[in-house]
Amino acid sequence: MSLYMCGRVVRSAGFIVAALLWVSPLLAAEYKTGVNVQLIKRSTTTGNGQKIVYPVTDNPEVTAMTVEILPGMETGWHTHLVPVYGYVMAGSLTVELEGGKELTFSEKDAIIEVVNSAHNGKNKGTQPVKLVVFYIGAEGKPNVNKTPPPTGHEGSHP
Repeated sequence: MSLYMCGRVVRSAGFIVAALLWVSPLLAAEYKTGVNVQLIKRSTTTGNGQKIVYPVTDNPEVTAMTVEILPGMETGWHTHLVPVYGYVMAGSLTVELEGGKELTFSEKDAIIEVVNSAHNGKNKGTQPVKLVVFYIGAEGKPNVNKTPPPTGHEGSHP
């Protein structure tokens, strides 16, 4: 991806985060005429129903990145110790959770990722999955921790 495209993605991603985090119930009424606002998702819980909790740190850090998962590939089992938010720009992502539950996210869906729970993202489709992902973490601390597959998921590749 060119630097120009990376810049466009980051600027677009910044707008998406702003819309997700700062849009009040009044939505467009808070902006001047000519600004269209569409709520993508609002939640107080993660994808598996846990309450969202922000890290307590003196060194907060937000990391924004793009992630591409090719057809037939997967992220490998991992956990997040910090809140993670994503937006599906293309494709369809299936997220396996401990216990066998699966969540599916398609183009234009917002993702409120699970925290402290092992999961694995899979691209079961025929086109790449393209995501913009935002980690709300702490400087010097990992946003992603690889984990072994939970019992019953040993066939999944880390």
